[in-house]
Amino acid sequence: MLRQTLSVSFRALRSTPLRPASESLLRQPSPLPFLARPVQPSVQPSVLAVSRWYSEAKETSEKEASVNEQTSAEQTPASRETPSPRQGEEAGAEGSPAAADNGLSELKQALEVKENEAREWKDKCLRSVADFRNLQERTKREVKTARDFAISKLVKDVVDNVDTLDLALKMFPQEKLNAADKSEELKDLTNLYQGLHLTHANLMQTLVKHGVEQVNPEGQKFDPNEHEAVFMTPMPDKESNTVCHVQQKGYKLNGRVLRAAKVGVVSSSTEAS
Repeated sequence: MLRQTLSVSFRALRSTPLRPASESLLRQPSPLPFLARPVQPSVQPSVLAVSRWYSEAKETSEKEASVNEQTSAEQTPASRETPSPRQGEEAGAEGSPAAADNGLSELKQALEVKENEAREWKDKCLRSVADFRNLQERTKREVKTARDFAISKLVKDVVDNVDTLDLALKMFPQEKLNAADKSEELKDLTNLYQGLHLTHANLMQTLVKHGVEQVNPEGQKFDPNEHEAVFMTPMPDKESNTVCHVQQKGYKLNGRVLRAAKVGVVSSSTEAS
């Protein structure tokens, strides 16, 4: 567009004829001789301005043309180096199977590794949970056992005193206690017996309240877990391996044997022979 404008204006200037009036004006004598000097033609500045503008416009157009050529020259190698989409598809089609197989095998290997790690961590987690639950159960049992049997030593000492009271109560003659006509001495003896018997009953109630159970196995089958055989004797009228005599009663604390009962056991006739 710029070139067309410049060419049209330049042609219009060239087609315009120059008038010779300027020459007649230059030849006329000046009325003032001291002012007589050659006059420059009036059309010369406009011609110079137009020519200067044309030259500047031409230089500008040449510079733009050179810049465009350089830009196209720089873009041409890049376009040559850049493969076409069809060439890229062909190259990808040629290398895709091998690359896909390699990538798939690598993904499978990585997946197997991660699955093994996940399996190991899951196993560890399950084991830890199981160990923790076992620890909780064991701790509960230990706490319960400690609470239930914390008074074991105290109960053992108390039952020894209960045995002493039992022996003391057995020493009282029953015929005197049951006599109808009682003297002052028998009354005092009866009062003493009743006091000891009441003390024994209170102790037994206290022991029962704390989980203590008295064991009197007379007439029962002999159990080595709860009974301690002191002697064995044949008794034809009683069944073999039964308790015929209790020398010392046993005690249990919350179902556990605190002290085994000392007993005499009936032996069989073959053992006696």
